[in-house]
Parts: sequence; C-alpha cells; structure tokens
Amino acid sequence: MKLGEVLVKEGLITKEHLRLALERQVIFGGRLGTNIVELGILKEDEFAKFLSRYLKIPVADPSQLANIDEETISAISKEMAEKYKAIPFKKDKNRLHMAMLDPKDMKAVDDFRFISGYDVIPYAASELRILYALEKYYGIKRDLRYISIFDRIEEEKQVVVTDSEELKKIKQAFANVTEKEEIAGILISEAQKAAKRAALFIVKGNGVSGWKAKGLTVEGISINALSSGGASIFNDVLVKKAYYRGPVLKLPGNEELIKILSGTPQDSLTIPISIRERAVALLYADNGNDAVLDANVNYLNTLGSMASMAFEILILRKKIMDM
Repeated sequence: MKLGEVLVKEGLITKEHLRLALERQVIFGGRLGTNIVELGILKEDEFAKFLSRYLKIPVADPSQLANIDEETISAISKEMAEKYKAIPFKKDKNRLHMAMLDPKDMKAVDDFRFISGYDVIPYAASELRILYALEKYYGIKRDLRYISIFDRIEEEKQVVVTDSEELKKIKQAFANVTEKEEIAGILISEAQKAAKRAALFIVKGNGVSGWKAKGLTVEGISINALSSGGASIFNDVLVKKAYYRGPVLKLPGNEELIKILSGTPQDSLTIPISIRERAVALLYADNGNDAVLDANVNYLNTLGSMASMAFEILILRKKIMDM
C-alpha cells in the first residue's frame, strides 16, 4: 500500500488532504511528506513517527543531526551524500549510522559500506531534515522553498508559549465583537502578521466582493466565482468547502484575481469562513508574486475558525435581541 493511502487508512490525513498534497507535489515537486508538512496537515515530528512505522526503520531525531562532528561527516564524500541524499551522523565502533531519504535503497547502503569500510545502519529522516543537513555539513544549497518551510518549523517550536498567550488575546477579541466589521478587522490584521498580503472577500450569491485587505486593494471589486465551471481558486474553495493552497494559475476564472494581485503568485492560500457549512467569506493570503508562502497554515485556519464562530455569535445575539 502506498504511503499516502496508509496515511489515510491510519486516520492521520483525509482523502481531501491527500488530494491537496498530491496536487501540490505535481506543481512544486518534493516528497509527499514535505508537501503534507508544508500544507500544515501534519507537523514534521508527526510525519516522522509515521514514517518510522511505515518503513519499519528508526527515524533520526533532529537533535542527532544538529551537531555532527567533522570526522563522522568525512566518512562519506560530498558527492555520495548528494547522490543518495544521506547524512552520516554517528560512528559506533565499526558501525556508521546514516540518515537517508530512502533508507530502503540497498544499493546505496552497499555503496556506503564499500566506500566507508563501516557497517552502515540506515535511518529514515524527512526530506526537510536531509536537505538542511546537506547544506549545513556539505554546503549543498537548498531551494528557497525548503528553507522557508524549515525556518517556519523551527520558529514554531521556539514560540509555542508566546503564541499560546497571543492566541488567548485573539480569542478574547473575537468573542467580544459587536459587529461584523470588527471581525473583518481582527482577521485581516492577524492574517497579515503571518503573510505579507491578506484580503477578505464576502460571498454574495455566485460571486465574491472585496471587503477588507492589507497589502492589496480589493474594496469595490466583484468576482463571479462560480461562473468558470470549477476553473478558479474561489470556485474550488466554495464548491469543495476546503481551503486551497497552491499557485494562482492563469485560468479564465482567475483573471479578476490576477488583476488584483498584479501577477500570478507561485504560492497562495484561500480559506473559507463558514457558518453552518455555508461559506460567508473567503480569506486570501500570500507573500507576493515571487515568494513562497511560509506562513503557519494551521494558524491561519484557526483564525478562520474563530472568525466563523464570531459570526455565529453575532447572529445569536441578534436573535436574542429580536425575541
């Protein structure tokens, strides 16, 4: 059974999550796990634990790859490390412990044994950790995309407590709203802390209208989101009731959005803001037309969920007052 199918079977991701990750893999490349982590569906350590079970091989802990001594690194040449995407991280008598992108590749293991003279013990590791280590110890440069994802993961680990306190304040702000303009203001303000450009569109019939934004101008703009037979970002989100993560492709249904953005971002996020499974607004975010969106997708989704509940609070208050 394929890795993606096993992830769904174990309940770690949904079929929709798998579809999104596979679509992103086709566009941007990289391993499936990298795309799942990038989308915020699973955390890196969650995926690593699964990978260990799936491959029946231990996973190299990030701490084991953080400070590898020069003698151990020199056991494998730069050329071999780059060819097989592998890192030697520990020597133990006559054994060499290695983190590998494909630890089941017996040809690679045999090559390492022959060249190093050690009995090689393979470990699994995420693509993100392998590429980071290759750059750190061998000077093999990573693409900007992998740097952005890795840096985001490391930043999230360092600010868990701070974010928790900040999140409490944001929850309180949403809970205290008295009108929908306040919801829009909080949502856009917080979204732009995670992405350079953020815009909120209100859903009206088959279309959406620009509401509020930072880094963009959307006020007074209307887009017929459902007229393109599915060939647009907004249509995709409204019909499937799920967020979209990926590029803004040059499609007829995206023409109006492309005008607003003055280009076609390689990476963007659109989240539905829903009340009882009906989208009432869409939150769009990106880091510009030429940059990867390195925002915490889970955080932006959380903001969307809080905004949805805030709208429901307003509706309930109105019903109470009208009784």
